[in-house]
Amino acid sequence: MELFIVLAIIVGFVLLSSIRQVNQYQRGVKFQLGRYKTTVSPGWRIILPVFQSMTKVDMRVKAVDVPFQEAITRDNVSAKINAVIYYKVTDAAKAILEVENFWFAVSQLAQTTMRNVAGELELDELLANRDQAATKIKDIVDKATDPWGIGVDSVELKDVILPDDMQRVIAKQAEAERERRAVIIKSEGEVIASTNLAQAAKTLSTEVGALHLRTLNTLNDLSSDQSNTVIFALPLEVLRAFEKMGQ
Repeated sequence: MELFIVLAIIVGFVLLSSIRQVNQYQRGVKFQLGRYKTTVSPGWRIILPVFQSMTKVDMRVKAVDVPFQEAITRDNVSAKINAVIYYKVTDAAKAILEVENFWFAVSQLAQTTMRNVAGELELDELLANRDQAATKIKDIVDKATDPWGIGVDSVELKDVILPDDMQRVIAKQAEAERERRAVIIKSEGEVIASTNLAQAAKTLSTEVGALHLRTLNTLNDLSSDQSNTVIFALPLEVLRAFEKMGQ
């Protein structure tokens, strides 16, 4: 009886030590005698000691901060670039069997890809089209990590830091561009104003009585303020009348 109790305790201890819990967000990569056997789903799983082992893999989306990288753009401008990459494991077995440390491998691949993509773009393109550069980085990293069972959801460029002298050059360029636009807008306004004045002068000179009406309107405006000195001007129609009388 005592022997039975001892055996029961040993069996119970072995069973308890053999139970592994795989959480909902995990998958278990199971090995038997050192060889891959299967990928287990969430729940309690029995792993026979010595003969079997299991590695848990987190299947949730991971956000990896890619540190600042020194990059030289196509127009030979030095810049520091950093980004964040969002990825997740799509195949737990590949993530364990095909690469030693998938987290480290994805980070290193993202760094080198970011430098290469920046080198293919000019500085203006990199600053103006961050989304396109990030999409290109994402496509390259996603394709390279497919054999590892990794899927890249997105890549976001966070900061592009330029040398101080280059920042001053860009600021001067932006100021010159604003001044250029202001001059163009002012000149366009002067053209429109001169066109309107020319049209008004043509109307006043050709329409009978138009100048006289304009003169009366001006006198009416001046009469509203007693401090104004009013100078009466003879309309051209009156002068022309005198000319006809003289003839």
